[in-house]
This record gives sequence, structure tokens and C-alpha cells, in this order.
Amino acid sequence: MAAALAVFALVTWQVVADGPLLGPDERLGLALAGRGPARLADLFADLGNPQVAGSALACAVLLAWFRGARRPAVYAVLAMAAVPALVVPLKLWTDRQGPLTEATGYYPSGHTSTAAVAYGAAALLLAPYLARPWVTLVAAASLTAATSVGLVLRGYHWPLDVVAAWCLGAVVLLVLRAGTRAGSGRGQPPK
Repeated sequence: MAAALAVFALVTWQVVADGPLLGPDERLGLALAGRGPARLADLFADLGNPQVAGSALACAVLLAWFRGARRPAVYAVLAMAAVPALVVPLKLWTDRQGPLTEATGYYPSGHTSTAAVAYGAAALLLAPYLARPWVTLVAAASLTAATSVGLVLRGYHWPLDVVAAWCLGAVVLLVLRAGTRAGSGRGQPPK
């Protein structure tokens, strides 16, 4: 968690202070914007929409709830609610302009944060019920990575916006994981 917080703090400081990392970040973002197949990039970017990622989490929450893992299900919902509570004030405070627009409020990426927490929380909820629980974590990381790539390729976000969102999502998920482990016994699905 300390590493994610440190990277997040560094990137946020660079954005707020107009630091030296922004130049390479913006050059890379502009070089990547418009690359790759547009339809696929749009599809990837849409994986971070609250309707898409939230629906995936809702299915996992319902499954966990009806299998008796009510505390983890509630914690997962609270973790998802923390995303806009954290991201919106950061967007207002940093007021970062987007790659291909004059509009501001692009830091950190809300779609990436949503994808990271929704898919990550779903993976944590489903893992106890699978023979290979690591598969859910790989799927969550892959969906979040696809979202990130789509957002940068379409020019919706700078790469550092996405990096910060990964860090923020990791912190929320680590807190969620600690909370669910504290409330359950080892070796059995959480109650």
C-alpha cells in the first residue's frame, strides 16, 4: 500500500506543481492518441463506465450476499462508493486539462478508478468460490488494463491520469481486502 500511495503522491504533486514529469507524459499521450483500432479502443475505454463495471460488481455482490458473505458484499459496495468520493474532489482540486480538449478535470481517471475497484472487488468476492482464485485477479487486472489502454489511445486521458487511478484503486482494494479478511475465518468463504 505504501508504494501505491507514494506513486500517487508523486504523480499528484507533479500535476499540481506542473512538474517535469508532465512534459514526457503529455508527449507520450499525444503520440499514443489516435493509435490502434478506434472501435476496439472505444470498447476498452467503455469497460470503465460505471454502468459496465458497476454491473459486474453488482453480480459479484449478489452472489456473495446469497452465499452468506454479507459483510464482504457490503464492504465491496462501500469501496465502490469511495471511488467518486475520492476522485471528484481530486479532479476539482487538480483541474488538469485533458489531452484533446480545453476542458479540465481529467486527473485522476475516473473510468480507470472505477474499473480497478469494481473489477478488483468482484474478483475478491468471487475468489473464495473458485478452484483457481488467481484467475479472478488476472481477469480484473486485464479488464482494468484494457480500460486504461483504451482511454489513452482514444485521447481521453494522459498516461499519468491512468497511473494515478491504478494507485488509487490499489489502495481502495487493499483496504477492502484487509477489512474482509479481518471479518472472516481463514480457509473458508467470508461470512
